[in-house]
Amino acid sequence: MDDKRPEEGNEQLPPAEESRGHYIRLKTFSFIMLVVVLILATAGLTVFALTFGDEKAVEVNSPERREFQKLYTAYDEIQNNYYEDVDREELINGAINGMVDSLGDPYSDYMNEEEASQFLEGISSSFEGIGAEVQERNGYITIVSPIKNSPAEKAGIQPNDQVIAVDGESIQGFSTTEAVMLIRGEKGTEVTLTIMRGDMQDPIDVTIVRDEIPIETVYSEMIGDNVAHIQITSFSQDTFSELETAIAEMKDEGMEAMVIDVRQNPGGLLQSALDISNLFIEEGKEMFEVQAKGQDPEIYLATDGNKVEIPVTLLIDGGSASASEILAGAMSESADIKLVGEKTFGKGTVQTANDLADGSNLKFTTAKWLTPDGNWIHEKGIEPDVAVDYPEYASLPFIDASIELKDGTISEQVRTAEKMLEALEYEVGEVDGVFEEEMTQAVEAFQEDQELEVTGILTGDSIYALMDELRAKIEEEDPMLLEAKKLVMEEAGIEASEPETDEEAEEAEEESAE
Repeated sequence: MDDKRPEEGNEQLPPAEESRGHYIRLKTFSFIMLVVVLILATAGLTVFALTFGDEKAVEVNSPERREFQKLYTAYDEIQNNYYEDVDREELINGAINGMVDSLGDPYSDYMNEEEASQFLEGISSSFEGIGAEVQERNGYITIVSPIKNSPAEKAGIQPNDQVIAVDGESIQGFSTTEAVMLIRGEKGTEVTLTIMRGDMQDPIDVTIVRDEIPIETVYSEMIGDNVAHIQITSFSQDTFSELETAIAEMKDEGMEAMVIDVRQNPGGLLQSALDISNLFIEEGKEMFEVQAKGQDPEIYLATDGNKVEIPVTLLIDGGSASASEILAGAMSESADIKLVGEKTFGKGTVQTANDLADGSNLKFTTAKWLTPDGNWIHEKGIEPDVAVDYPEYASLPFIDASIELKDGTISEQVRTAEKMLEALEYEVGEVDGVFEEEMTQAVEAFQEDQELEVTGILTGDSIYALMDELRAKIEEEDPMLLEAKKLVMEEAGIEASEPETDEEAEEAEEESAE
């Protein structure tokens, strides 16, 4: 059967299949465009809601990292289901503190805005407090060293004292920053530290009046025989310029040899320690090394500039830490300068303080440092070339001036008082912690010498005078300083002068006063 053909004049239609295909393509395009528009609109609304909505703000900013999922879950659970309202900022600060504490590193710390502000005060020109460097060790806040002439030093606070309470509140387990927040305060206010020292069986309370602590870090004096004694108490922003000034002044007074003293110096700024080290080390020789995780040590070399050309010794002790140890290692290993005293504290790490957007601060250990010979002294310290101990009386504990020690009293405080008076050459009888007749006579003689009311009872002003006299004796008969002076005089070829008679000393004092 023949196919029928359309008659002429009729419009020719495309085959049915072709017509349906064209119709479907039109509808698909429109549908796809509609879907795209809907997706864009939905995405815009979602971003707006998540960005400006209160409840979902955390999810927008949350990094898609699987290890944080547990943290977010814990945060949401506490925020939504804890039986009381929770401060979100405290939760976040607590989480960061927990991460830092898990490092087990006493030198790493997270500080909120208020704590960070106090941290920055420590490297400024002054701050208000008691004037002592502290550190957390094995769960206890430990004194590294008191600042020279500070309320803490005057109250008898010593390196390695453990502070177990502040104003009666236990601080065991506190971070260094948390403890400092309690100890510091306004000038003129009191704070009571409960102290454990050495082998003491019972703690003692030490009440200290806070004061402004000026950060004057260099003290210098001529100590006879053309030898200068220059003490550096910490490494702050101005320490290097202070030291240069002190050296120039001592030169004007005839200095031919020098004893640098970093005893009870807890450290400070790394750059300050390097600038000072550079004074004593020949150009091109190594000062110290810094080694970050997974990297080769970065070596710091001495540069050109002013150099100290006269003989020098360096005094160190258990309170010499961090930047003090950098200086000691550099001077000993790269300049053959003798170290005199006791083994140093042993802090061989470097911290970086990172300011966060809200004013808080994350300070953590970023590297370890090595001496020029590649030694890591962390928790080991640096041994002196010439070991000299402090006399026993230099580490006697503080006596509470509010109590009365008198005939018939039996206590550890009496034993301490007996040792103090004996060190000052008073006859106390047997040192046994029992206040008896000979002790009464010794106290009366001491009170008479000090022009105090003679009662034979130790309390108040008598106790303060006793501790002041002992501190003066420690400074006058400093065995470490005397040994360091002797060694540097031998190196410089200086002959010891004859000791002054009392008359000569009085004449010298009169001339100085004029």
